[in-house]
Amino acid sequence: MHTQSQARDTVGQGKLYPGIFDADTLLLLPEEVLLGSGCAKGQAVLVANGKFTEVGERAALLARHPELTPIELPGKLLMPGFIDTHHHLTQSLGKSLVFGEPSEIFKRIWVPLEASLDEQTLYLSAKLAALEALRGGFTTTVDAGTRALAEIGSIAQAAEETGLRCVLGFICNDKGGQDGSVNGATIRRDAERHLSRWAGHALIEPSLAVSIPEVASDAMLHAAASLCAEAGTIFQTHVNEHLQAVERSLVARRQRPLEHLHAVGALGPQTLIAHATLVTPTELNLLRDTDTAVAFNPVASSWKGNAVAPALQMAALGIRFGLGTDGTRSDAFRLMDAAETSQRLTVGLATGDSSCGGGWLWLEHATRASADAAGLKATTGEVAAGLAADFLLVDLDVPEMTPSWDRPWELVRYANRDQIDAVFTNGRLRLWQGWPVDWDARALLREVREVAGAAVERAPIYRVHPPSSAHRATVNGARENDAELTAGTTRPS
Repeated sequence: MHTQSQARDTVGQGKLYPGIFDADTLLLLPEEVLLGSGCAKGQAVLVANGKFTEVGERAALLARHPELTPIELPGKLLMPGFIDTHHHLTQSLGKSLVFGEPSEIFKRIWVPLEASLDEQTLYLSAKLAALEALRGGFTTTVDAGTRALAEIGSIAQAAEETGLRCVLGFICNDKGGQDGSVNGATIRRDAERHLSRWAGHALIEPSLAVSIPEVASDAMLHAAASLCAEAGTIFQTHVNEHLQAVERSLVARRQRPLEHLHAVGALGPQTLIAHATLVTPTELNLLRDTDTAVAFNPVASSWKGNAVAPALQMAALGIRFGLGTDGTRSDAFRLMDAAETSQRLTVGLATGDSSCGGGWLWLEHATRASADAAGLKATTGEVAAGLAADFLLVDLDVPEMTPSWDRPWELVRYANRDQIDAVFTNGRLRLWQGWPVDWDARALLREVREVAGAAVERAPIYRVHPPSSAHRATVNGARENDAELTAGTTRPS
């Protein structure tokens, strides 16, 4: 690494480019800093040893550190990196295969695709997804676990190489699936090994997961949640996302999935529930009373879900929740916009609530509250002394944000991914203007294009609808036939 003094001449030129940030210690002077209380001017941020070491009034930090050359960042917002509380890093090779498909696409598309991945394609899929996440402003993602049989370390390798902080889920399903029940003792032993393997890692945080409650025994649900509580990490599962799953649980157990988890002792502060879109008032109280967290996935609801989670009600009840993409679109600014829009359409219009969170709520739940939901509250999520220096430099000198009257609202409704000039994790520059600074992303894209077709071809994927071009031809053909029939009945003899 370069020293601060080696960056001095570069800073003096008044230009910003990656070399400016090569020093081990950085004294940053942005136009604005997004703090817990909102955007503030006149602030300085000191980064050292991968952490925020001081955040405070500019003149005071300059006076305390005359040995450092400050880096002026006019027109830039320094803000915490976004945290995606629900992702599927090993589904990126499929992406738009699910567009327009009915619910429970995991059965027809994702499980078959993931099962077809070998170690190399697993790695490439995860690295592609990690790159997309960083480009979209996410410095952390929570991976829900993969069904691939290949070594899960490939996902960790992809995260390490890109610099993405990753909560890495290990799936503990012990019943259902093609092979029927699996030995629970073996799964538990592997789960314990996973937790110990990644404990204390700089970027990887271990987690245990069950895909949906019905594919794990009661004993496994309880054990996985308990192991996570003991290890100080999170237990993940998809709950109350689709009507079919809720009804299957009711038929099989006379309990809804969330009630099922509570009955076996799998709810609690260590548990992160993905989706929770179909929740009753009683279940909302259950989430609150057990301090269980929720990953709210608004884009997933609009693209392929059965409902929208009542996020505003969750906030009012004090239920912990963060925002997640569910692997749909790794764009943090559009995710916040989708979150606010979903609540406005489902709640605000009917109740006359024109605020729906006031802008700040979605910033909070995409950063600090997401860190809490992901079990990383003591690690990341804020620009605050002692936390990991996971942050973005966002260009404010753009027409969309000029003039500025309410920065939080502007970030939620106007900001774009292309305004992100720099992405840092652990104090290290990872992306500059959308591209990695220390590895060849173009080469990755070429390799993905080479292998994706074969991976999809060998997977027994079943799509209900054809691709859009074929669908268009079918629709247009039907219209032409209708037109010909109509013309035939009205043509004069």
